Amino acid sequence: MTPGELYAARLASRDARIAALQRSDARFGAARLAVAAIGLLAGWMVGYAHWFPGVWLTVPIAAFAALVAAQSRQRRELTRTVRAAEFYRRAIARLEDRWAGTGIQDHPRDDAHHPYAADLDVFGRGSLFELLCTARTAMGRKTLADWLLGAADSAQLHHRHECIDDLRARLDLHEALAVLGEADEAPVSAQRLLAWSRAPNMLTARWIGALAVGLPTVLLAALLWGFLRDQWLAALAVLVIEAAVLYALRRVLVPNLSAVAGVYDADGLRTCARLVERIEREPFEAPALRALVAPFGRGERRCSASLARLAWIGAFAEAREALSVRWLLTVPLLYPLQVARAAERWRGAHAADVPGWIEAIGPFEALASLAQFAFEHPDFPYPQLCTDAGVFTAQALGHPLLPASRCVHNDVSLSSAAPVLLVSGSNMSGKSTLLRAVGLNVVLAMAGAPVNARSLRLAPLSIGASIRVNDSLQEGQSRFSAELTRLRQIVAIAERGGALLFLIDELLQGTNSKDRRIGAEGLLRTLIDLKAIGIATTHDLALTELPGIALSVRNVHLRETMRDGVMHFDYTLRPGVVTTSNGVELMRAMGLRV
Repeated sequence: MTPGELYAARLASRDARIAALQRSDARFGAARLAVAAIGLLAGWMVGYAHWFPGVWLTVPIAAFAALVAAQSRQRRELTRTVRAAEFYRRAIARLEDRWAGTGIQDHPRDDAHHPYAADLDVFGRGSLFELLCTARTAMGRKTLADWLLGAADSAQLHHRHECIDDLRARLDLHEALAVLGEADEAPVSAQRLLAWSRAPNMLTARWIGALAVGLPTVLLAALLWGFLRDQWLAALAVLVIEAAVLYALRRVLVPNLSAVAGVYDADGLRTCARLVERIEREPFEAPALRALVAPFGRGERRCSASLARLAWIGAFAEAREALSVRWLLTVPLLYPLQVARAAERWRGAHAADVPGWIEAIGPFEALASLAQFAFEHPDFPYPQLCTDAGVFTAQALGHPLLPASRCVHNDVSLSSAAPVLLVSGSNMSGKSTLLRAVGLNVVLAMAGAPVNARSLRLAPLSIGASIRVNDSLQEGQSRFSAELTRLRQIVAIAERGGALLFLIDELLQGTNSKDRRIGAEGLLRTLIDLKAIGIATTHDLALTELPGIALSVRNVHLRETMRDGVMHFDYTLRPGVVTTSNGVELMRAMGLRV
């Protein structure tokens, strides 16, 4: 079965189960109503008619409680099944190219000054991140974002390929992870959890522990004495002492509890624990994947069990602001102190484990996202990694974010012998799209994902792009100044060493033709001398003849044709310089008199 057929079959199964559960829920409602009526009738028979002894009322009460519990369990199953159906609907939408705007779009690492994130649509609506990301935790989202924003080395990429191959067909696992928790709950913050786990313990004094245990015990004894002898002075004295202890410790307790409550959302942490528990139960085959999840541990030190306990502590910390807790439990039980000490005990036991858990959860979810992408695109191959610097050879390379029905594939080749492609073409011919197709496939390749091509051979590459560069009123930069800033950033990446792929759209279009020609030749020569490879596009046909670097630049073009007064583009890359233009025709089409 194809991925689409498998998704459709599973969606039909989940929809059928939803319908069955909804019918059953209606029957439960009717049964509860009937049992409640029987209970009322039985109450009348016992209380007024005296037909039965009162003990018989326990039967309808127990039956009603059992129905409530069973219906609650079934409703939880219904919620999970509804979310599973939604999981497959989103998957089908991705296959049918209806996914833009439905997924996770943005990430804190989205930086306008990154050398290619904004230029290549890595984040935002209809972005690569939205297409790929299925992570439930902030750790997973951050890890995936980091992978998309920086190239891995060959060894890391081979390990990721191994893990993705093990994960891609585990559809039950992907579904199970997708239905955990609530879709809108706050994700666990790895940074805050890690910082809290490393913070010093402020409740180490032995007398604090002695008072935390001793005073509530003494209070209980004083209350029993009060009930037996009707003497309450001792209980009142203990309460005063407890209040004094809380006041004395306020400078320690308030920051401690605020830190505990601010570290995590209890529901999000509980979902994280369930996610890890599901991962712990999965029998992985790839050695790299087994090594990745090894920090989750076994037995009493299992990550899932420990995180579940921390979730309970978090829930108690959040509950301290409830009126019932504040008025009834805060002083008698030294509630804030008990919660703080529980958090400190957890931190003492697991602080050393937290970094390993975070380092495993994030990469696992990132790998699961890439594995689902690989499953949904079985015809996308892994790139062939080579050690030769300055190599990029793609056959039938396409834009991974374009619908398959509109995606045109082209062969693109760069090497040390011909490191630069200079693409000429008219407006709307597809020059910028070609740059993004190349760049996004390199991003996928360097993250460890398969690519949209028949084949791709490349060396590990860093990317520098100047495609979407605009002026900035806030930063006091003109469009040309912003372009020069980005070009300097690209050159700096090449100067640091390593292989660079540069992608420059409309090379130096913000200046006059003479300066453009001189600047373009100097810039490209600099990048070539630094062993970079790349693609530049231009409207200015004068740039297609740069004698100083002619042997290193290969001219290619994208063209259009006019049929019946309508402009048509085939977006196919061809050798040589473009011989057509459409600027005047476009101006006339817009009603300008030219």
